[in-house]
Amino acid sequence: MEECNEITLCLSCLNHTFILMTMLPCVCWLHTILVLLSSALWTLGENCPAICLCPDPHTVDCSGRGLTRLPEEIPLDIRRLLLADNWIPRIPSDFLVLYSDLVYLDLRNNSLSHIEPGTLSTSSRLVFLDLGSNNLTEIPKGTFGETRSLIKLRLGNNPYLSNVNEDAFLGLTSLRELELERNALSTLKVGALKQLPSLRVVRLEGNPWVCNCNFTNLFEWLMENSHKLPNGVEGIECSLPMDGRQVSLTQLSMDSFRECQATLTLRDLLIIIFSGISVSVVAIMTSFFLASTVHCFQRWSKGTKGDEEETEE
Repeated sequence: MEECNEITLCLSCLNHTFILMTMLPCVCWLHTILVLLSSALWTLGENCPAICLCPDPHTVDCSGRGLTRLPEEIPLDIRRLLLADNWIPRIPSDFLVLYSDLVYLDLRNNSLSHIEPGTLSTSSRLVFLDLGSNNLTEIPKGTFGETRSLIKLRLGNNPYLSNVNEDAFLGLTSLRELELERNALSTLKVGALKQLPSLRVVRLEGNPWVCNCNFTNLFEWLMENSHKLPNGVEGIECSLPMDGRQVSLTQLSMDSFRECQATLTLRDLLIIIFSGISVSVVAIMTSFFLASTVHCFQRWSKGTKGDEEETEE
């Protein structure tokens, strides 16, 4: 009986030993996972700005934190930076130099009054940029550099934005969506839109457009590209220059701008004046050259004739 108990005990020990040996790789694997996870969480917490949230290693969310300047110690490998609903008045021109992996930048509803040219040109991978609901007054040439990767650009709801340079979007060859709604635009050079070969959606509603001669080219472009407007031309209104009455673009046609075809703008007049002055200067110089040539020829002819007479004598 004692021998049987000893045998049973030995078998039990062997069984436990086998189970432990079988579970050992699993325990080691689980331990490795826990160590890596703890390390990742520690690194994430260490690199995340104190006032912000970091839901993943490549996202920093500082939305609605009452910031009056950009936060410090932002991870260099960040891809998504959320800064909406703050009081940030400006972006340093060299801010994005180190963030070459940034693809998503949200700066809506801040206090930005201008963007220094070249500030955004260093973001070679930027795909989404939201500058809506700020205090921007103009979009000058060179604001976006040649951010060829940019696909969506939001510039709507800037109540003081009244001027967009014709070359403001030059180089944005991948841009598909452009939002310029509810700004203070009364006119827009159509060249700014024609420089966007990939454009699929453009929002222009809610601006105080004026249906004068300066609006002619934009009106023609809108009619030809109405499929790019989310609400069609029905969603855009402009004021008549004579009485200020608001009318939908559907009530207008190219015949409405017929008088503009024969109207010369200030630029046209300057070109004509400059051309006239240039032609006059060229004519005067040509006349002077011809007169000088004739005079020299006459003197040469007289001198030759005198030499011949002296030779005959």
